[in-house]
Amino acid sequence: MALPVYASPLERLWHYTYLVICALILLFLIAPIIIVIPLSFNAEPYFTFTEKMLHFDPAGYSLRWYDKLITFGMQNPEAERGAAFWWDFWNNATWMQVTKNSIIIGVCATLLSAGLGTIAALGLTRPEMPFRKQITAVLISPMIVPIIISATGMFFFYSGKWLPIISLSGGVHMEWGRLAGTYAGIILAHAALGIPFVIITVTATLSGFDQSLVRAAASLGANPRTAFFRVVMPLILPGVVSGGLFAFVTSFDEVVAVLFIANHDQQTIPRQMWNGIREQISPAILAVATILVVISIALLATVELLRRRSERLRGLSPR
Repeated sequence: MALPVYASPLERLWHYTYLVICALILLFLIAPIIIVIPLSFNAEPYFTFTEKMLHFDPAGYSLRWYDKLITFGMQNPEAERGAAFWWDFWNNATWMQVTKNSIIIGVCATLLSAGLGTIAALGLTRPEMPFRKQITAVLISPMIVPIIISATGMFFFYSGKWLPIISLSGGVHMEWGRLAGTYAGIILAHAALGIPFVIITVTATLSGFDQSLVRAAASLGANPRTAFFRVVMPLILPGVVSGGLFAFVTSFDEVVAVLFIANHDQQTIPRQMWNGIREQISPAILAVATILVVISIALLATVELLRRRSERLRGLSPR
């Protein structure tokens, strides 16, 4: 915003100082993320800028690490890139398999988080709801409690040591339980971490909701179910989707709970990156990080568009 013509020299000095401070804070926050992107195109197997990269020599840049993501783990990575090559990639490539796992777990955890979080938010916004503040504090506690503590508790809870009927971690003795149970444990753990985001976004959307719309629908003969799906849900849907996107990003990027709950052969993208850093450092990890940054930016842009749409639907901003 431009300064008014009557601004004093001191006000102008503070205005430009404020802009510089904001720019420095922004640079401090995004510099560690931005630095990863050019390094992922390094032609050499280093995590530093080479002389050719600093001089913008095209020979210093390469897509070899992105190609490594495709061929790593394949049975015949040198084959001609036809139908057989891509079949091999889909079924055997390591990064493809962990991507499948991350997407399946993320989508399942997101659906569970969105459903339970929306129901909780609807209940917490009711004025007759007792102990609303205390219940809200408990439900959003996974955002506050350190993840290492939550993951430890989930491990002991899902292992069946306290409740034998709940045995969802890798310690189940039955073979089918070891597989299905572990994935169920990861999904439930990620859902527990994602529910607070849904509760917060849906609650914020419901804070500006006009309850007279529900009463008007009821006066016109709509039952509670019809009023919810025809009146309430369309207005809070942007908040539900926004919370679901945050829950999906949380699940997609989470590694600590996976390390505690999953079996050694059940890898997700963050866990595979963790293994790569611990066992064999490769710039291919930077390529994965770059792809995740691009996905995160796209999801954040979607959340912002949904937020603006929600404000327009509620009449909080001009069309």
